[in-house]
Amino acid sequence: MEISSIKDEKALIITASGRLDTTTAQDFEAKCLELLATGDKNFIIDLSDVEYISSAGLRSILSVGKKVRSEEGNLSFCSLKGMVREVFEISGFSSIFTIHDTRKQALEKL
Repeated sequence: MEISSIKDEKALIITASGRLDTTTAQDFEAKCLELLATGDKNFIIDLSDVEYISSAGLRSILSVGKKVRSEEGNLSFCSLKGMVREVFEISGFSSIFTIHDTRKQALEKL
């Protein structure tokens, strides 16, 4: 899994690619929490290049979401595709988190 970030004028955008599973979930969570410590309040996680997500990946996302909320920040997700979108819907994450079809839409909603 690769994780990168870019700072937009409205939000810090975190992009992940690859598989978010037992092997990578801990690194994903640690990197996200490190980025959250920058003081930004608006975060968008772009999952367009994530091809697979397991329950461990969902737990790491939930942990990141709780941290953002405890800091009174905003977290949304964008560009979920295929299996990842399906897992978000089945798990109920699509009702817990704000999901946007595109990064542009996510930025416009801030």
